[in-house]
Amino acid sequence: MTVSVENPLLTALGEVLPPHALLTDEAELARHSRDAAPFGAAGRPAVVVCPETVEEVQHVVRTARARGVAVVPQGARTGLAGAANAVTGCVVLSMTRMNRILEIDTGNRLVRCEPGVVTADLAAAVAGEGLCYPPDPASFETCTIGGNIATGAGGLCCVKYGVTADYVLGLTVVLADGEVLRVGRNTVKGVAGYDLTRLFVGSEGTLGVIVEATLALVPPRPPALALLARFASTADAGEAVGAIIREGHVPSALELLDRATTRAVAALGHPLLGGDRTEAAATLIVASDAPDARERVRAMAELCRDAKALSVTAAEDEEQTGQVLRARRMVMPALAAHAGAGDREVTAFIEDVAVPRARLAVLIEQIEQIAQEHDLFIATVGHAGDGNLHPTVVFDPADPSAVRRAKDAYDAIMAAALELGGTITGEHGVGTLKRDWLARELSPRSLRLHRDVKRLLDPEGLLNPGKVLA
Repeated sequence: MTVSVENPLLTALGEVLPPHALLTDEAELARHSRDAAPFGAAGRPAVVVCPETVEEVQHVVRTARARGVAVVPQGARTGLAGAANAVTGCVVLSMTRMNRILEIDTGNRLVRCEPGVVTADLAAAVAGEGLCYPPDPASFETCTIGGNIATGAGGLCCVKYGVTADYVLGLTVVLADGEVLRVGRNTVKGVAGYDLTRLFVGSEGTLGVIVEATLALVPPRPPALALLARFASTADAGEAVGAIIREGHVPSALELLDRATTRAVAALGHPLLGGDRTEAAATLIVASDAPDARERVRAMAELCRDAKALSVTAAEDEEQTGQVLRARRMVMPALAAHAGAGDREVTAFIEDVAVPRARLAVLIEQIEQIAQEHDLFIATVGHAGDGNLHPTVVFDPADPSAVRRAKDAYDAIMAAALELGGTITGEHGVGTLKRDWLARELSPRSLRLHRDVKRLLDPEGLLNPGKVLA
């Protein structure tokens, strides 16, 4: 690309950044205009910048600020809330080329890396050193560490191992004025001052640009055993979840599939769900990687039977465990197959709400009612162990009526979650999609405090404007 001297912004950026780091091709601008969220406005960026050093990031931020131009940080654009959507005329700051693992400290069980490192690559690298980085978002094979931190990503193993935020020890951040700030620590313990690290985790690029992360590691996870239980009602499945938690079990995965999801996976041919088996209203998939995993799985299987499970399959070895867990991995392909069964192309919108575990079954039943009321196919899967559900709304984007009904159902699901004492997002973030709903979840004083923090760190409002706060 040749930088035009007639464009002051590009000329100024090119004073430090090499030509290959500045993308202005229309295809690239379009590709970087939005993340994976199907709704939400996205504008045309003026340029996509791909820095490789902290100094280059500083230059981009300072250059944009001097000209009053917005900066939108991006990772792999796998987010589902519109947090990485461009605004018209902005500089998109793509962090994917800052992808170095800087240090793996086995003695202190920590890793330092740049934000563009792919989550699966980091996990593989530390595994090679005999350690484990547990967070495993569904898109872990493509999503980046910086994006995970910026959105507060979760994953399947959250019930036992926690979410991304639980592993962030420290961050290096480029602030809105271009200065570099280091927050956090390298020690296991530390309470000096306010916890500014947690302030940046989940801030979705609105307070600063993450350029380095120090993450905690744990010993390798032992092999797991799993069980699959089918229930005639979501209430029975909810009772099984409650019993497992009450009895003190800490499963490494505790996943729930509703009736629609169970049907879809069965239709795709999973042997434990298909065939002539009695149809189930809900399916639980439970795994344990405890030292006494076999005994734990047997005990949890008995709790499922006590909760009136139609059937329970408890794995005895690695092969059977793989078959059980495959049912969870088949969910998205199964829903895609269902979506592609008709004549028209459809969109699958993955929601993200969380409620107290005791209200999980109630929320699932309400989602099924919402699907009927709005004449939509909605399949719900989620992390039952922490009350985080992902209703997937399938609709035809070419049908205005279907789009309207999908948006109405989306709002109804969030309203139901709040009514049950829950939250509008468990791990996807707010982005553009949930800005209005954030104002409904937070108290007026809390919302004002959020805005005060934003103004303090980004007084011109140029860092990822329009995200999180309206």
